[in-house]
Amino acid sequence: MSMIMKKPLEFFMVDAFTESAFKGNPAVVCFLDCKENERDDLWLQSLAAEFNVDLCAHATLASAHSLFSNGLVDSDQEIEFATHSGILTAKKVLETVKLYDYEKKKPFLIELDFPVIPTCEYNSSSDISMFSKALNGATIVDIRATTTDTITSKAASTDKIIPRMDDMLKCPGKLIIVTAAAPEGSVYDFCSRNFAPKLGVDEDSVCGSAHYWSLKMNKCDFVAYAASRRSGTVKVHYDKEKQSLSHWESCHCDERLCLSLNL
Repeated sequence: MSMIMKKPLEFFMVDAFTESAFKGNPAVVCFLDCKENERDDLWLQSLAAEFNVDLCAHATLASAHSLFSNGLVDSDQEIEFATHSGILTAKKVLETVKLYDYEKKKPFLIELDFPVIPTCEYNSSSDISMFSKALNGATIVDIRATTTDTITSKAASTDKIIPRMDDMLKCPGKLIIVTAAAPEGSVYDFCSRNFAPKLGVDEDSVCGSAHYWSLKMNKCDFVAYAASRRSGTVKVHYDKEKQSLSHWESCHCDERLCLSLNL
């Protein structure tokens, strides 16, 4: 069987929400020349399926990082992504750390703005035991729900949770976020883990959607830790007036690779 060789497509492996390889949330970014590689939506979806990547925040972050890193967008320019939720903007933010008598510039951050998804009381107290069982007996302190079918469970801790996916499939909600205050003395404000077996993802490596803590801590700026196997860090600012959340995130990008695909 003959194989038709086309011009290789250039892609980047990017780990979002981290400065280290094999940490954070992995994504693949592929650049297409509009004139030479114009493709329809079906082709683009097929390419995404090859890399097992869905449309999500970490892929948007990885795309912005790749565009800025390769000089395809000026550093002071704002990128606009058209999404199902509307226009999502991304900005490049330089971070400088002062070390003794000199300042050192760290790898740049990406600022993403998201609309706030309000939470409400979850009144079914009978489900607490169901959630606890799905989290292998973890102590549930509080439960909140959202209009997007997300359940946020406040637990005593997150790092020792061993999820039971079969039981989690029986729980209400498509996405279950388990969050806990960080230990005293930690550089983080809170820790989170995110489970979505109903969506085909047992555990999301990093998810910046658990912002239950603004009212609890009476503050607007947070450093959050994703306590998944790959781990990750998210810096968050909650704008009460605009009802938006700004995330400042870093990425690690592997060496440039090329791939030949015939799709």
